[in-house]
Amino acid sequence: MIRSIRPMIVVARKELRTYFGSPLALIFVGVFLAVTLFLFFWVDTFFARNTADLRPLFRWMPIVMIFLVATLTMRQWSEEQRAGTLEILLTLPVPRIQLVLGKLAAVMALIVLALALTLSLVITVSFLGDLDWGPVLGGYLAAVLMASAYASIGLFVSSRTQNQIVALMITVLICGILYLLGTGVFTNLVGDGPATILRAIGIGSRFESIERGVIDLRDLVYYLSLTIVFVIFNVTSVDMKRWGRGLNTAVYRRNALLAVVLVAANLLILNTWLFPLSNLRLDLTAQGQFSLSGATRDLVRNLPEPLILRGYISDRTHPLLAPLIPNIKDLMREYEIASGGMVKAEVIDPRDNEALEREANQVYGIRPTPFRITERYETSVVNSYFDILVRYGDQFVTLTIDDLIEVRPQSGGQPDIRLRNLEFDLTSSIKRVVSGFQSLDVVFASLPEPIRLTAFITPETMPQSLRDVAGRIESVGKEIEEGAEGGFLFEILDPDAPDSGINRQNLLEDYGLRPFPVALFSPESYYLHMVLDTGEENILIYPSGEMTEVDIRSSIDSAIRRGVPGFLKTVGLWLPAEEPAGRRPGGFPRSISSWNLVQNQLAQNYSVSNVDLKDGRVPAEVDVLVVIAPQGMDDKERFAIDQFLMGGGAVVVAAGRFELSPVLLLGFLAVEITEDGLQEMLASYGVTLGEALVMDPQNEPFPATVERRVGGFRVSEIQRVDYPFFVDIRRDGMARDNRITADLPAVTLQWATPLEVDQIENADREVVPLLWSTEDSWLHESTNVQPDPERFPEFGFPAPEERKSLPLAVSIRGSFDSFFKDNPLQTQATQAPTQDGEQPEGTALRSPIEKSPETSRLVVIGSSEFLDDTVLNFSRSFSADRYLLNLQFLQNAVNWSVEDEDLLGLRSRGAYTRLLKPLDEGEQRLWEIFNYGVALLALLMLGGVWSIRQRSETPMRLTGGGEEG
Repeated sequence: MIRSIRPMIVVARKELRTYFGSPLALIFVGVFLAVTLFLFFWVDTFFARNTADLRPLFRWMPIVMIFLVATLTMRQWSEEQRAGTLEILLTLPVPRIQLVLGKLAAVMALIVLALALTLSLVITVSFLGDLDWGPVLGGYLAAVLMASAYASIGLFVSSRTQNQIVALMITVLICGILYLLGTGVFTNLVGDGPATILRAIGIGSRFESIERGVIDLRDLVYYLSLTIVFVIFNVTSVDMKRWGRGLNTAVYRRNALLAVVLVAANLLILNTWLFPLSNLRLDLTAQGQFSLSGATRDLVRNLPEPLILRGYISDRTHPLLAPLIPNIKDLMREYEIASGGMVKAEVIDPRDNEALEREANQVYGIRPTPFRITERYETSVVNSYFDILVRYGDQFVTLTIDDLIEVRPQSGGQPDIRLRNLEFDLTSSIKRVVSGFQSLDVVFASLPEPIRLTAFITPETMPQSLRDVAGRIESVGKEIEEGAEGGFLFEILDPDAPDSGINRQNLLEDYGLRPFPVALFSPESYYLHMVLDTGEENILIYPSGEMTEVDIRSSIDSAIRRGVPGFLKTVGLWLPAEEPAGRRPGGFPRSISSWNLVQNQLAQNYSVSNVDLKDGRVPAEVDVLVVIAPQGMDDKERFAIDQFLMGGGAVVVAAGRFELSPVLLLGFLAVEITEDGLQEMLASYGVTLGEALVMDPQNEPFPATVERRVGGFRVSEIQRVDYPFFVDIRRDGMARDNRITADLPAVTLQWATPLEVDQIENADREVVPLLWSTEDSWLHESTNVQPDPERFPEFGFPAPEERKSLPLAVSIRGSFDSFFKDNPLQTQATQAPTQDGEQPEGTALRSPIEKSPETSRLVVIGSSEFLDDTVLNFSRSFSADRYLLNLQFLQNAVNWSVEDEDLLGLRSRGAYTRLLKPLDEGEQRLWEIFNYGVALLALLMLGGVWSIRQRSETPMRLTGGGEEG
């Protein structure tokens, strides 16, 4: 094998000696590294992007390679022709293909060397963040394949001319056209169909596919086809130098040209045949970002009814959106394939079908979005569709352009636009429409084992006013059982009856059920409890409202939906009550906080119900209760939260002790202490809220008002400053093995309060600290949060000597004791008790459930302002999409609370989730200098090789001349 390719190796060595025997290799590598580092650190501003990826390295690679490869190849054959050495090569007994491949190998060896010297950038990013190695491997593979195509084109052009400058210019022209074909320069001039073909031909668009970490067989075949075609063109071009014009060689010439045409045609047919096969690829990304997850495949494979997935996308759209369209089509097609025909996926241009456009507008509320497009001769406005419809039965969800894309600003003015997280958006929408369409009958029929509802009722001791309720429970239970066809079983047990097989002690030990007192001071008690056994957990049911049959049926239905997979979950959202209209003294509004972003985020996957809890009850349909900024609460509201948790519910509390003050409207930062919250109740559960603010040198910058002296005057201005109250929590400050935080790269808690977990109180519960500050954090016990850089230049605030890590969020699962266990909530009866001590009809004692089951879940977060619209908008103004991570953290906590963990892994697959470690300016400069140093060291080594080779060369002695005496 080695002997058969020995001529190729000899030619490659000869060319490499030529490169390294002159300054050419040094100049090539030097220019390549200089341009690459300049683009990486200065044009794409790597540290300002704050993203742990190598996109700034590969983004410019298709353009940079054109000029550098053209420079390397321009002399390969042109110099041979000019110097007259081509004839010598052609007379050697060496196949022409080996001559061409030898020169190609030499060019590629120098290119690979140049690419290898950029590994210092890879090392830098891997040390500074959680680097996804899939796109790195894909980027380097794409660069090598693209360079081989460029090199083969350059070698062919060089073989057609003796002038190196002409070879350079023509190579740049051909490669430039192949690159531009897949960009908006050409695709914007045609419709969607021709644009797709142009992107398939374009070298740059193919490069982007591999560079993102997806090895597509179509892209590999494309680059190899280009390389093979131009290598064959090169072989033929070189061979033509020795062709004669006589009839004797006519057949040979004809056959050679025919062979070239046949090879090119076969490669064209091969690429055309592979073009529609979008599933022949390997996803190298760490989280399989561009492949359907197992959760998605299981979901669409088990759909009982057909689902429509329709993209409303205009052929003529914004140039920055056009490259995203093939990805959308490919992923929608994968949904169709994975479903086995249950998903119908299609992408249409509504303007081509008036009926479909009318339906989109009137039925689904889909409207075109206006875009301003700069064309060759004018700037115009184009109204374009970029929406996706998910429809299942009579349920549908629409994903607008705002839901689908994320925009990240870049230097130079043109933003970087990517799909936000298409699989998560589509899968969560499918779950939502399927859950909304499900009926109890369908769910009962799909259950492997029936669920059981048991009513524990003691008729002998029950108050007269509630005896009808027992009959209603029996009526509703039997009605559901009859319609369930074996999927639902119902029974009534009296724990006081000797033949029931259960007693009061069993109920207390197994379910934590305690009886209700018949009257305020009566020794008698009764049971009116229901327990739903789903096979995986027991859910306690307490009818609410007037306890009519409708109320009882609603409570049972809600418990079934909460405990059985397949239903749309309901999130009960408690927010601080809006205070009466008016202003505080000084003209300030009573509050500037709002929570619209939170509500929109939760509404993407759940039915969100705003609750006030004034009646002391959580609505029966609520599956998880989210309490944000608890303040101004009365005992009834606390009782509702407590009893929801005692009933086996899940509660997420964003319970910081401080809120943003309205004086912010004057440009000054201030916070206020919240009153009448959940501090005492949370402390009874084993989680104590601190009384101070957490400060951390690892923080997210903040646009703060800073005063400075100018000529004796004080000037206030907005500056981006380090703000220790915005605690920046990275992976080393999170529970890595917990599903809530495992895939989060960062979370920022603004004006956070530390938590203290009582280890004794929580000894029998599963306690997981979710977030904590760094070891260098400290406490600030004042409400003064305005930085003073003149007095304290480092952080703007005094920093004490004592510093330590502080817990900021915790999750607890297990059995809790009621806060009202020894202090029942008393309600005023509207009528006096009867003579036998019973409560009048229509009233009942609010006796608490004293102990929760083991399935109860509680998440406590030591900040509420991290979800405030005002604060998130501050973050968005300086950190682009970073603010979304706060919302994602809350969404993950809700998913965990309702045990909907399939979406947790999907949500983390979005772009821009891998951030750099916090670095000060000095550390950033140090890493940048490190890369410059590596590049300089490499150039010095190459210069040394060149110098050594020059010194080792022996001058050629001329023969035939006599010596002068």
